[in-house]
Amino acid sequence: MKKQLLSALAVAALLGVLAAPAAAQNIAIVNGKAVPKTRVDALAQQLERAGRPVTPEMQGQLRDEVIAREIFVQEAQKQGLEARDDFKSQMELARQAILIRELFSEFQKNNPVSDAEVQAEYDKFTAANGGKEYRARHILVEKEDQAKAIIASLKKGAKFEDIAKKQSKDPGSGANGGDLDWAAAGNYVKEFAEALVKLTKGKITETPVKSQFGYHIIRLDDIRDAQLPKLEEVKPQIAQQLQQQKLAKFQDDLRTKAKIE
Repeated sequence: MKKQLLSALAVAALLGVLAAPAAAQNIAIVNGKAVPKTRVDALAQQLERAGRPVTPEMQGQLRDEVIAREIFVQEAQKQGLEARDDFKSQMELARQAILIRELFSEFQKNNPVSDAEVQAEYDKFTAANGGKEYRARHILVEKEDQAKAIIASLKKGAKFEDIAKKQSKDPGSGANGGDLDWAAAGNYVKEFAEALVKLTKGKITETPVKSQFGYHIIRLDDIRDAQLPKLEEVKPQIAQQLQQQKLAKFQDDLRTKAKIE
C-alpha cells in the first residue's frame, strides 16, 4: 500500500513537471479555453510593423487586449457569426492580405539594397543636379505692356521688391518681394531658365520673358556652386527608394509571368 502511494505521488509530481512548461505558454484560460502567449507576441509584432515600439510596460496591456479578444471571439462563435458568407469572404481577403505582406517582406529580406547600389544612385543624382545655383527674383504679370512698363520704372530707380509685392501675380514669391530662393536653372520652365543664365549678378532682364504663366521680369541676385547633400545625409532615403523600385519590379515580373485567361 505504501509503495503504491509513493508511486502515485511520483507520477503526479512528474505530470506536474511536464505540465508546467505547457502552462507557462498560456497567459490565461478563458471559459475553459487556453489563450497562448504566442498571441501576445504576434500582436506586439503587428504593432512594431506599424511603427509603434512595444515597451515592457505595455505587456500587461497587450495581455488584457488578447484576453478581451478571446472573450469576444467566443461570443461571436456562440452566435454562429463565423458561419456567415460575408464573414468567410472577409476572412479570405484578410488571409490574402497577410500572405501578400509576408511575400513582399520575404522578398525585401532576400534582396537588400547594397551600398554599391546606393552609391551609384547618389552619383547619378549629383551628376544631374551639379553645376550652378541661382538666387533670383521675378515679377510675373499677365500682359507684355505691363511688364515693359515695370522694366521702365525699374530703370528709373523703382524698387524691385516693392513692385513685386504690389503687382506680381505669383502668390508664392510676390509676397516676398519676388524672391525665388536658391535653385538650379533646370528647376524653371525653359524660357525662364534661358533668360536667367544669360544674366550677370545684379542685372535685370531688358525685355519681358514670356512663358506659359505670363510675362516675367527677372533679376539675378547671386550665383553659387550647387549645394548638394552628402551621401550620409540622404543614404536612408536613397535606400528606401531603391527598395521600393526593386519591389515594384518584382510585382511587375509576377504579373507578366502570370497566365491569365
